[in-house]
Amino acid sequence: MQIAVAARPPFYKNGYVVACDHSHDAVVIDPGDEVDALIQHVRANALQVRMILLTHAHLDHITGVAAAKAAFGAPVWLHADDLFLYNDVVEQGRMFGLDVRAQPPVDHFYAPGQVLTFGRCRIDVRHTPGHCPGGVCLVITPPDGAPQLFVGDTLFQGSIGRTDLPGGDLDVLLASIREQLLVFPGDTIVHSGHGPATTVGDERAANPFLR
Repeated sequence: MQIAVAARPPFYKNGYVVACDHSHDAVVIDPGDEVDALIQHVRANALQVRMILLTHAHLDHITGVAAAKAAFGAPVWLHADDLFLYNDVVEQGRMFGLDVRAQPPVDHFYAPGQVLTFGRCRIDVRHTPGHCPGGVCLVITPPDGAPQLFVGDTLFQGSIGRTDLPGGDLDVLLASIREQLLVFPGDTIVHSGHGPATTVGDERAANPFLR
């Protein structure tokens, strides 16, 4: 499994391209202001993007959806509980003094226990509310390797997602992390929406919010 990550100002939010080692199939996760770098990576490696997957709908995770959709023609996936945020992206931008345009309609909503595939990779979608109502974590497993977690803003190296935005709830977020993420083996890699990658074991042992 090949993983490319890019981040750009003002939010320095991580956007990802995840590609299957056994095919040219790939998915794009959370295209934001770094979307041009993601598009360039896809084209340079002759990848076929099958899905645009959103972990949630805060503006920094969705401002590149329109460009990604235009470039790849792939369907956009989101949890329905975050549709109100997705549809209000223009207003979200105003809150930060930014001019943000509306994004294209969502094509599909994740279902409970949703399993998706691209190439020979499997994606298990876990609903992890707390940072926002429709937050999800994507568990991507290649056919010959361990699962890796793409967690959006649910969990960071040494921290957790903020819960002071509309729909946030600290107790719910902590329960999501403990019940959906910390159950994985300690060496499971965690790819966050901001900052460096970490592991389940490191966060279980040292994250001050999880003690």
